[in-house]
Amino acid sequence: MDVAKKRHAGPGFSPWHAAYKLEKYNDGRVGREPDETIEFEGNLLMNAGINVMLDLLIGAAGTDFDNTNGYLGVGNSSTAAAATQTDLQGASKSRVIIDALATISGQTLTFVSTFGSATANFAWEEVGIFNASSGGTMLSRRVSSLGTKASGATWVLTITLTIS
Repeated sequence: MDVAKKRHAGPGFSPWHAAYKLEKYNDGRVGREPDETIEFEGNLLMNAGINVMLDLLIGAAGTDFDNTNGYLGVGNSSTAAAATQTDLQGASKSRVIIDALATISGQTLTFVSTFGSATANFAWEEVGIFNASSGGTMLSRRVSSLGTKASGATWVLTITLTIS
């Protein structure tokens, strides 16, 4: 076994961890205890997203995932995630700009977007992180059945990425 394989051998090794929290406010009133909270983990980095991250690390051209370009997106497709995908797969999909500059604490980056009462009212089956309101680059994608958002409801999606 060569050195690279020895170094990365072992069950469960991953320097990247994604955790999600979805808070559902069925009457649209954020700031109180949510009606339901769903937490789940795991995602797949997209090839294009990896390339943008690497470009940004060395100061090459690339669009940041910051408070002017960072979006969380949701869609209604349960198609399995594949690293070659460049957008959510659903026929219905919506992207919402992050609420504020993503925060960093330790080695964890946190994005939060609020999907208001008139936004993304369909079955949520997939989520992603983007650097544009349309087009742009999808950093990662996760497929998970999260329920159907109805008109009048406000859902708050939080994604935390930890690199260790």
